[in-house]
Amino acid sequence: MAGADVAGIAPLPVADRKGAILDALVDFIERSRLMPGEQLPSERELMEALRVGRSTIREVIRHWLALGVVEVRKGSGTFLKRPVSANTVYLPLAIVNERDALLQTLEVRRGLETEAGALAAARATAGDLEMIEARLVEMERVHHAEGTAGPEDLAFHLSTYDASHNPLFGQLLSQMRGAFASFWAKPFDRSDFAGRSFPLHRPLFEAIARHDPDKSRAHTLAILAIVEEDIVRMSK
Repeated sequence: MAGADVAGIAPLPVADRKGAILDALVDFIERSRLMPGEQLPSERELMEALRVGRSTIREVIRHWLALGVVEVRKGSGTFLKRPVSANTVYLPLAIVNERDALLQTLEVRRGLETEAGALAAARATAGDLEMIEARLVEMERVHHAEGTAGPEDLAFHLSTYDASHNPLFGQLLSQMRGAFASFWAKPFDRSDFAGRSFPLHRPLFEAIARHDPDKSRAHTLAILAIVEEDIVRMSK
């Protein structure tokens, strides 16, 4: 599969090569409308278009590899793994695979998630509430049928972040939750991790629907307390 055409990438000034390359690639990906799973231009094509050395290109690719933005397929090239835009923020969360690191991440997540819920309670529109409730109903249906509802749980929470009307919450928290999901799956192999928090999700929705930021914070903290308890208990 051939890489995308690089005609639209302009040469760079000498200063701040790494940052300039990242900006140029993001702009190129946006203009070319590259989607996850599609191939980036080859190293040689990028070197020629940007007029930089191979080591500089490889440094940028390694940076995106660490962030999980791209993947390198041996013998095929570099492929996009996540959507990329100028407004997207990525965190290097792939390294979060041990209990202590995960608990540290949870401390950050607690601050972000409680504030996202509070803002959702303050800002949610009728359309937002309809979407959150629909995601909650689906989560409840699957949980009662199967005893666990990981993807539906994520969808519910993502809809609450969207209701904050600040896209950074969704971007940052979805990445953090992805790191947690990977940790639960391996080494624990427990799809029902933190399942005890299930009954708290409807009260969280009701707090948001009543536009009650304080109650939203309280229910979010209660959910995350169960996550922390399960991490500690299961990693002993």
